[in-house]
Amino acid sequence: MEILFITSSRIGDAVLSTGLAEHLRLAHPEARFTIACGPAAAGVFARMPGRVATLVLRKRRLALHWLGLWARCVTRRWDLVVDLRGSAFAWTVPARKRAVKRGGRRPGHRILHIAEVLGITPAPRPVAWFAPEDMARVEPLLPAAPFLVLGPTATWAPKMWPTERFVALAQRLTAPEGPLPGAPILILGGPGAEEARMAAPLLAALPEARPLIGTLSIPEVTALLSRAALYVGNDSGLMHLAAAAGAPTLGLFGPSMVSEYAPIGPRARPVVAPGRAGHAPMRGLSVSAALAGARELLAPEPVA
Repeated sequence: MEILFITSSRIGDAVLSTGLAEHLRLAHPEARFTIACGPAAAGVFARMPGRVATLVLRKRRLALHWLGLWARCVTRRWDLVVDLRGSAFAWTVPARKRAVKRGGRRPGHRILHIAEVLGITPAPRPVAWFAPEDMARVEPLLPAAPFLVLGPTATWAPKMWPTERFVALAQRLTAPEGPLPGAPILILGGPGAEEARMAAPLLAALPEARPLIGTLSIPEVTALLSRAALYVGNDSGLMHLAAAAGAPTLGLFGPSMVSEYAPIGPRARPVVAPGRAGHAPMRGLSVSAALAGARELLAPEPVA
C-alpha cells in the first residue's frame, strides 16, 4: 500500500499530525509512506517506521513548489493521498482514495481538525519517533540526575515569556524545597542565528545551564526530551515535540490560541496569561502560576 502524507511546513503542526500518521501505520502495517512537508518539519518524520521517502517542499514563487511536488508524484498510483494542507493537490495525482483537510480557521484543537480528515474519534495523540542511535548520541549530554529543560524561543517575539521569569521559575523549581531540588538545567532551541539570539539572555542569566541551541537533530532532541523530568517552554514546535515525546510538558501561552494549540501528551498542560483569548500579553503570566502548573504536572499520579 502506497500512502502519500502531505503535512505542514511548521514543526508544531507537523508534530500534531503525527498521531494520524501513526494511526494509519498501525492500521496498515504493510504500507509504504511518502511524507511531503517543509524543510523545518522533515526531521519530525525522519525515524517514522514505514517511511520510504520524504519530499521536501521548499517554498518558491508563484507556488511552484507544488508543481515540483506534482512532478515527483504524478507518475505513481497512490492507494491513499492524505493532504493536511487543504489544497487541491490530492486531485491532481492518481489515487484510489483521497482525504483532504478542510481549509480555513475554525474552533477546536488542531488535532481534532486533523482527525476529521479520516473521521477518527477520538483524535489520535501525537507521537515522537527516535532511534537507538539518536539516544546514543545524546546520552553523553544527559546529566545523571533528573533534569529540567527550558525552551525560551518562539517563532514570534510576543509569544516569548520574559527571561527574568524563566530564571525565577527555574530557581524555584530547583531550590532545595522545590519539586526538582538541585536539578541540572538544559536550554534547548532550534538551529540558526535567530534562535541563538533569542536564547542568549537566558543563557547569560543561567551560566550553570547547559546550552543545546541548534546542536541536535529533531530525532536527537526527541530522544533527549523523552528523558526530561520536566519541560517548560513557550508555545512552539519544541513544546509540541516535548509533549509528544512523553516529557511532563508545561506550555506557556499568551497571545496565541490555547484552545487550538495546547500541548498534547501523556503528561502535558498549558498555563495561560489572563486576558482575551489569543491576545493576552505574556507579561501577564506570573511565575507563581507557572510554578503551580509545574507542581501539578510533577505531582505523583493517584494510585487506582
